[in-house]
Amino acid sequence: MPNRNNSDIPDDVYVQFVRSLFDNHHMLLIGAMCHAIVAGMAYWNNGNPVFAALAPLLLAVGLWRYAGLRRFHSAPRELDFAAAQRWEREYVVKGSLQGLALGSFCFIAIYLYPDPYAELGAVAVTLGSIVTVVGRNYGSPRMVLIFATTFVGPIAAGLVLRLDVPNVILGLLIVPFMVIIKGSADNVRQVLFSAVIGHRKARQLAQRFDRALNTMSHGLVMLDTEGRVVVANAGAAEVMGFSHHSQLLGRSLMALLMRGVAGGLLSMKDCRFVESQLTRALREGRDRKLMLRLTNGRHFEFSAREGRDELGVITFEEVTQRVQAEEKVRFMARYDSLTGLPNRAYFHEIVDEMMTTGDRDRRCGLAVLDLDDFKTVNDTLGHPVGDGLIYAVAERLTAFAEDEVKISRFGGDEFMIFANRVETEAAFARLLEEVFAALHGDVDVAGHALHIQVSAGAVVTRVADTDVDAMIVKADLALYKAKEMGKNGWQLFEPAMDEAFRSRQVMKADLRNAIAARGLRVVYQPIVAVDTMRIASCEALCRWDHPELGPVSPAVFIPLAEEMGIVSEISAFVLEQACRECASWPDGICVSVNLSARDFRNRSVIDRVREALEGSGLEPGRLEIEVTETALLDDKSSTHDFLAEIKALGVRIALDDFGTGYSSLSYLHTLPLDKVKIDGSFVVDVTCNARSLELIKGVVNLSRPLGLAVTVEGVETFEQLKTLVLDVKPDLVQGFLFGSALTASGISTMSRTVWPFHKKIHAARRTASDPV
Repeated sequence: MPNRNNSDIPDDVYVQFVRSLFDNHHMLLIGAMCHAIVAGMAYWNNGNPVFAALAPLLLAVGLWRYAGLRRFHSAPRELDFAAAQRWEREYVVKGSLQGLALGSFCFIAIYLYPDPYAELGAVAVTLGSIVTVVGRNYGSPRMVLIFATTFVGPIAAGLVLRLDVPNVILGLLIVPFMVIIKGSADNVRQVLFSAVIGHRKARQLAQRFDRALNTMSHGLVMLDTEGRVVVANAGAAEVMGFSHHSQLLGRSLMALLMRGVAGGLLSMKDCRFVESQLTRALREGRDRKLMLRLTNGRHFEFSAREGRDELGVITFEEVTQRVQAEEKVRFMARYDSLTGLPNRAYFHEIVDEMMTTGDRDRRCGLAVLDLDDFKTVNDTLGHPVGDGLIYAVAERLTAFAEDEVKISRFGGDEFMIFANRVETEAAFARLLEEVFAALHGDVDVAGHALHIQVSAGAVVTRVADTDVDAMIVKADLALYKAKEMGKNGWQLFEPAMDEAFRSRQVMKADLRNAIAARGLRVVYQPIVAVDTMRIASCEALCRWDHPELGPVSPAVFIPLAEEMGIVSEISAFVLEQACRECASWPDGICVSVNLSARDFRNRSVIDRVREALEGSGLEPGRLEIEVTETALLDDKSSTHDFLAEIKALGVRIALDDFGTGYSSLSYLHTLPLDKVKIDGSFVVDVTCNARSLELIKGVVNLSRPLGLAVTVEGVETFEQLKTLVLDVKPDLVQGFLFGSALTASGISTMSRTVWPFHKKIHAARRTASDPV
């Protein structure tokens, strides 16, 4: 920027300074005429031709400058930086010539051709021109410096050259005026520069504020102390139905809200409420938020904040989507996604609220409904079909929902019914009978005809005597009893159920302690070889002697252990004990240990068998593992693999209770079995029922060609034994005929004993073989 003196001035400000040089160009013409007239009057006064020559020169230079200024004003208004530099150069050149001409007039009048009038006139017009230098030429520091030099310099030089002390001193005193002129112009220039920059920053800030204000998603209005709008944005105009935000200015908050009333979007009651709440918040200087729902379903949130300079700020935004999302989340948190019924938590909240209000002496009822065998539907037909069945049940239950009766899907295949006011137990029983009647029947789900079968437990009690959780516990106990009674029905809670439940919980705790303390014991039921009538093997059985209740039947504590998930710990204890005690028996006597379905759910069962053998030193061939058909049903492939690995250890495998449950002949072919044990239920009437006898004979005849040994369980009478020996010819028999279960030492003692009815069996065989 070669022609610009202050490089820190922005281009647009520099352009404005240059433009200021060309303002008031008519004053320049007046000044030139004054210069020429004074020079002409000096000539008329003293007749010196030099002044006659100066008069037209001063006028010509002034007209030349005036013409340049006129040309600037006739040029295009757009002025860039380069053009401004060119115009400034022209201005400085012409101004310099005029300054030299006027300075020469003063020097001539003071020194070359002294004349009192000419001297006074020249100094007068020069001082008049000096006055305009600061106001007109501040935009060009060079021009100010040139004018100060050409105007003041010749006067000072002329006075000094007179060489008399007063004039010399006067001339020297005039010199500082050049600095004063230059400083004054710079000061004016700086003040105006600061004002321009400040104005520009203010304008930029206002533009940014306006842009931010009108692009924000919120509507915004600012109110003065009289409650009238002084600032508004485009968002506010759009919501209020104005085409431009300036149309809101001067209106009161009530006037704006009344537009909503006039359009039918807002009730007069809501209008007054919103206006009063927002106005009070602004007046009290506190923040306040209000949610407003319009009649067209849109939601707006109003926020009032006290602003500065006594301006209150109100913002508002549409929050319809947020409200809908919150309502959806709230619905999902409270209602079941499949059935639309209240879920567990919300049902608990509803019932708790209903029970805490109203007459506390009234009776209420609660029922827990559970679909029977629902797991089978999921396992066989898939979860989508199961979901369809749940939906169908919920649909039928919903018909009973009303103000005083609440229905819930409590989770899984479990539903809840709560009656807030029940006159008698019989009245609640009638309601349940109606529910069962409505649920009874088949339903089509994805082409599958499914029969709805439900069990339920119910409780009726006085509101003041209970709470929600206690009722649910009692209804669950009643449901448990209904399941025990054969399902497809309901039971009303009785105090005895609670006592039984508590006793059951105590027994569970005692059983867990007994297992941890190794307080169980193992006894052995003899398994007798048919051909020798001696003990060939023993089945290990677990016993529990409760310190208070005495002996507890395995039919009681084994299901408890399965329910608690600790039956595998019992299996491990029995396996370890049986292997160690069998190792002390005479060679040839084996031991058989039952493993549950839970034992075969992971590979640890293989390690458990291996560790029991290694810890006891028992030969693997003397250990027999009995597996039930239930274990095979859980996961056939994994159970088959586990059995194969156990058999690879040298252990024998037996299929227990064959002929019951889901018996499949494919087991005899696909599983790595060594023995089949026929369930004792076939032996009960084997002496009088030819069908039972043929079934047992058929299993034996199927097993022998496959290389499988056969044990018949449940032999309790000599006649049963005789029939089996003569007609069925199994390898081994087992039952109470051979006595009750013995301790390990008892087995060792009886190992060489031949049962006393051996001779009778031998005689019967001989009789059967003699020809008639």
